[in-house]
Amino acid sequence: MNSHRVQRAYSAMADAYLDRLATMDVVHPDDRQLILRHLTGLAGPVLDLGCGPGHLAAFLHAAGCDVTGVDLVPEFVEHARRTHPQVPFQQGSLTGLDRADASVAGVLAWYSLIHRDPDELDEALEEIRRLLARGGRFVLGFFEGPVREPFDHRVTTAHRWPVDELSALLTAHGFTEAERLTRGQDGERRPHGVLAATATG
Repeated sequence: MNSHRVQRAYSAMADAYLDRLATMDVVHPDDRQLILRHLTGLAGPVLDLGCGPGHLAAFLHAAGCDVTGVDLVPEFVEHARRTHPQVPFQQGSLTGLDRADASVAGVLAWYSLIHRDPDELDEALEEIRRLLARGGRFVLGFFEGPVREPFDHRVTTAHRWPVDELSALLTAHGFTEAERLTRGQDGERRPHGVLAATATG
């Protein structure tokens, strides 16, 4: 994944993206409940990495989380700050955060790792594991599929993963799966997966 390419691609269609996806109305009730189960009530800060328009960070903040949103796309960060002034947001890359080891209690990566090539996903998971304290929680939303493969996403190339394969990759990086959720194709929405995991290794 070239972060500059991804940032430019999202910036180029930021208005359309915000019009369509900047609200909790697009988040399935089952996903909302899973996020709350795993990322609320934690004794420490939570990061929404790749927070986009900031609606999930605001959702977590309203549930009592000490949450900060981080995103590559300046238009998304500007929108998030304007729309959700009660939540801190910063522009930046997941792998470029100036945060100490084991300094956060929870991480949400909701479709923010989908543009990373499989061999680049290791770096992102290593960084997330570095940030999380032992026992910290990680919730990952992704495109689910029967095989690991790239596809033509409307913004830029993305990847789908079999849930078992992605869970095994989390295990290899020091996580233990706590819960999974999948849904099949729903109209224009592609098959969807969520993994919740605990930092244990």
